[in-house]
Amino acid sequence: MEAAAVAAVLGFLVLAAAGGSAGDEAREAAAVRELLARLLGPGPAAAFSVSVQRSLAAESGLDTYRLSGGGGAGAPVRVLGSTGVAAAAGLHRYLRDFCGCHVAWSGSQLRLPEPLPAVPEELTEATPNRYRYYQNVCTHSYSFVWWDWARWERELDWMALNGINLALAWSGQEAIWQRVYLALGLTQSEIDEYFTGPAFLAWERMGNLHSWGGPLPRSWHLKQLYLQHRILDRMRSFGMIPVLPAFAGHVPKALTRVFPQINVTQLGSWGHFNCSYSCSFLLAPEDPLFPVIGSLFLRELTKEFGTDHIYGADTFNEMLPPSSEPSYLAAATASVYQAMITVDPDAVWLLQGWLFQHQPQFWGPAQVRAVLGAVPRGRLLILDLFAESQPVYLRTASFHGQPFIWCMLHNFGGNHGLFGALEAVNQGPAAARLFPNSTMVGTGMAPEGIGQNEVVYALMAELGWRKDPVADLEAWVTSFAARRYGVDSKETEVAWRLLLGSVYNCSGEACTGHNRSPLVRRPSLQMVTTVWYNRSAVFEAWRLLLAAAPTLAKSPTFRYDLLDVTRQAAQELVSLYYTEARTAYLNKELVPLMRAAGILVYELLPALDGVLASDSRFLLGTWLEQARAVAVSETEARFYEQNGRYQLTLWGPEGNILDYANKQLAGLVAGYYAPRWELFMQMLVESLVQGRPFQQHHFEENAFQLEQSFVFSTQRYPSQPQGDTVDLAKKLFLKYYPRLVAGTL
Repeated sequence: MEAAAVAAVLGFLVLAAAGGSAGDEAREAAAVRELLARLLGPGPAAAFSVSVQRSLAAESGLDTYRLSGGGGAGAPVRVLGSTGVAAAAGLHRYLRDFCGCHVAWSGSQLRLPEPLPAVPEELTEATPNRYRYYQNVCTHSYSFVWWDWARWERELDWMALNGINLALAWSGQEAIWQRVYLALGLTQSEIDEYFTGPAFLAWERMGNLHSWGGPLPRSWHLKQLYLQHRILDRMRSFGMIPVLPAFAGHVPKALTRVFPQINVTQLGSWGHFNCSYSCSFLLAPEDPLFPVIGSLFLRELTKEFGTDHIYGADTFNEMLPPSSEPSYLAAATASVYQAMITVDPDAVWLLQGWLFQHQPQFWGPAQVRAVLGAVPRGRLLILDLFAESQPVYLRTASFHGQPFIWCMLHNFGGNHGLFGALEAVNQGPAAARLFPNSTMVGTGMAPEGIGQNEVVYALMAELGWRKDPVADLEAWVTSFAARRYGVDSKETEVAWRLLLGSVYNCSGEACTGHNRSPLVRRPSLQMVTTVWYNRSAVFEAWRLLLAAAPTLAKSPTFRYDLLDVTRQAAQELVSLYYTEARTAYLNKELVPLMRAAGILVYELLPALDGVLASDSRFLLGTWLEQARAVAVSETEARFYEQNGRYQLTLWGPEGNILDYANKQLAGLVAGYYAPRWELFMQMLVESLVQGRPFQQHHFEENAFQLEQSFVFSTQRYPSQPQGDTVDLAKKLFLKYYPRLVAGTL
């Protein structure tokens, strides 16, 4: 069977099982019109006519939009979509390509031409695949955890405009699990002891952790139920398919008190946590309680939230199964699926394919085939989660016939740092479609954290509607910059081309979106400072953006990018000064060591903190105040704030996954990274002066005390920006750029 035919058949099976998109045509059209009014305001929105008509799609399930009209004299711009999502994507296409507008997380540039440009010829576009997926289980902790409805509404609008039609909807599930556990005989205290804190729920949901950072206040459950209902209502009003959670097999240890004969296996530890917080209990697939718990949960969940028939569950995410026997793996997989279809005969299982990529030494051909073959073909939908770097479909014969979604993961931990593999992203989806007997049914964006590197997500969202790669990425990124700032600029054009050829040009399996810069790591004498690009390209892009500032300084998106590139330049400078200090120490040169240390600790890091403080999106105070705002008491507020501090830094009680979720935020730089660097440099100087070897373990003991002090601190940080981004960036530039040029850092 030809590749396209295989994908079409499997896409149909998945689509049929999912029951198609939710809501009727009129409701979806109304939802897009409301989105348009929120985006542009009621007046400009009146110049558009939006409607939804299923029959527009030539092939069922392939979202299609049609654009026509406009051009003044009262002629409306007509947007017709086969679904609400398709209509929203068509609207975005018109705003982007005909009006030169830009919509992004950091802000939008929405200056509409008058009159609205005409669509010269009726434009009809169909997506090449059924699905445009969005989210990662981890995104709910790294980015969404403290969101209120207003922030969720903006995100759902962004999703619709970018054509997303399949996404996780996992809020509020702990409230449902609480009902199930109480029905099974657990006490409230046992349940409270099991759940993690809000900032770590992603890993409790995948069975990696329990208890850490908990318990969850009762008010949390109520607020999350409320949010989930609103999220689902809005998703369905657009015609999106929400993916609800299902039972993956992990159970609280307390269940063994209620059912002493239960057959459970304690898995190994995860993420350097001991068994106080990891070593999950996994219910045996043959245990009679497995289908009972699975069906209880799904029945209670769908009773509360309804269903669109696609469910997510991850049994072995970053955890070795108790047996590598294919028969066991098949039984464990089948038991999860059987519990789904007991409640919902139309159930489709969405599985993150990360396990196959993360532990390839365990997941050999027989093990992979056992999992993929345990669910009827078309009822297991795989997310090839890290396909831009390490695609799994290539070594599994397109997942042995199961449909999959080609996903770009891109970001780990919600880290800041300019990064991308744009050429791999651009070429990847088309190559997967052309793979022999390909079962690809969609594209996806699956970052662990959002709000960074927006150019990468703009490209990936566009590729969801393209059959072929972008022919000229340099021309594409030039247009991206012009739309983003609302004006053509030679300086910004060259700057973005430099960034495209450097930080956004990572290639090979070594490319990961995890920032390991010395700036955000616990210092040592063995830190790696090599990067895949020429740092001079970043510094030159920095210069060019500042040269464009007199013209573009009023553009919020330009100011954001100027700050982000300034932040990146400062990150590079930290690496250079660290290298200078290390070299001086190893050469036993005290004066050069003190000079480099003094500049890094007392000049560069405070200057970086200052420029970050000029933008609310780079404030530690914003993150912490969002956490506190969820609370209903000061006690809860302190609890949530500590959860948030832990996630950014120690991640566990002993620095278990230290700095994994590092961010470059004003307050975090000054209050966490800078004191740690100061301690490191002081101890290097003392080592040299006293003529004794530097003791890394002694430094780490002292550094841990600093890190803990930050986590337990109740110091409040500003949540409103201070200072002018352009002025502060210019001061930093004028101080360090001449030294770079002269080679006299």
